[in-house]
Amino acid sequence: MSAPPTSSGQRLTSKQQLIDWIASGEKPKAAWRIGTEHEKFLFELGTHRALPYDGQKASVRGLLEGLTRFGWQPVLENGKPIALLKDKCSVTLEPGGQFELSGAPLETIHQTCDETNTHLRECATVAAELGLGLLGMGFAPEWKRADIQWMPKGRYKIMRDYMPKVGTMGLDMMLRTCTVQTNLDFSSEADMVQKFRVSLALQPIATALFADSPFLEGKPSGYMSYRSHTWTDTDPDRCGLIPFVFEEGMGYERYVDWMLDVPMYFVYRDGKYIDAAGRSFRKFMENGLPDLTPDAATTGDWSDHITTAFPEVRLKKYLEMRGADGGPWKRLCALPALFVGLLYDQAALDEASALIKGWTIDEMLALRRDVTKQALKAKFGKGTVNDIAAEMVAIARRGLRARARFNRMGDADETVFLETLQETVETGDCPAEEKLRRFHTEWQGSVAPLYDIYAY
Repeated sequence: MSAPPTSSGQRLTSKQQLIDWIASGEKPKAAWRIGTEHEKFLFELGTHRALPYDGQKASVRGLLEGLTRFGWQPVLENGKPIALLKDKCSVTLEPGGQFELSGAPLETIHQTCDETNTHLRECATVAAELGLGLLGMGFAPEWKRADIQWMPKGRYKIMRDYMPKVGTMGLDMMLRTCTVQTNLDFSSEADMVQKFRVSLALQPIATALFADSPFLEGKPSGYMSYRSHTWTDTDPDRCGLIPFVFEEGMGYERYVDWMLDVPMYFVYRDGKYIDAAGRSFRKFMENGLPDLTPDAATTGDWSDHITTAFPEVRLKKYLEMRGADGGPWKRLCALPALFVGLLYDQAALDEASALIKGWTIDEMLALRRDVTKQALKAKFGKGTVNDIAAEMVAIARRGLRARARFNRMGDADETVFLETLQETVETGDCPAEEKLRRFHTEWQGSVAPLYDIYAY
């Protein structure tokens, strides 16, 4: 959501250009890669307060600038660092200062885990000097909106003003949530459609497996994934489970048609964000936005616009899996392992397709709703979500075995990254349930201990 803008490129004159833009992401299987993104909350040691952008030792800016010693190059907006770039990776800021690594496209999950470990070690080194900590959870455990400072990024001012017009929890989503997601490739339109359908149908199961946000302002919220709950009333025009994916005729053009009617947020010109919230990209292509800019729509504008839709699975030049809460270190590599196992081996993908066969839209919508509160214990079909999760993990394991990608020592394949999920389905308890048990017993009704126990 927060990558540096790309508004430039070829002038848009036809819908076919947008279709071709997505189709240009097709890759042969040998070129498929794995991209992993994960967000963390930053807090001041001792007080556990949310960090300001600037103005004190423990600050978001201080962490950004401290990481430059490791070769990261700063990206400035109005003279302030708001992102870092190195190789094919970026570090960006979410609206409330959540710190995100967008990883490079890598061949194996072993490489992804090495990348994650390096990033977290670098962050921990600088954080220790600044007196700040990093926490992986889906929703801030005790901060109120008013406790959190907005980051100095132009697009966030536009979104901040627009969100309350279309939903009640958009500002909570922006300020108080963290996620982990994985980005995966496809070889053709048909391959994209099969992967999109499987991953979208199974996204609520991933939400249940990774549910790790049971608190709201220091107390149990009644939800296992309050992060996921916030998305249910953020913006119906751009969020949730998009039913047309499962309809006949689904393909690049159908997704483009939907995106053309997702309301715009902004256009980016001469280093500035121009508020275009609520405008139609379709009309922007046809007639421009003469009251805002004399420039015509470009492929760069499309690249920006397509990042402003937030369905549970998002299509760009690859597919993004967006349903999981942020969490502890070992779970950051479990999410890509789960979906690589499901989607990157054809036999596993076909098994996963058979698993979801016959699921209706109404059943999937109910599933999406129920897992926010009950996670793996939600009822589905003749059993529970945990039954589906166990089969999902088993299929992923078979898919990863078939990939046969080993670590440098040659003694472990990628299935090692599923072990934390295997433990979860064997117990039937999601991470949120562990925290709730400790809250009610050894923590004596306080969330304060989790900042020490679960910090990176």
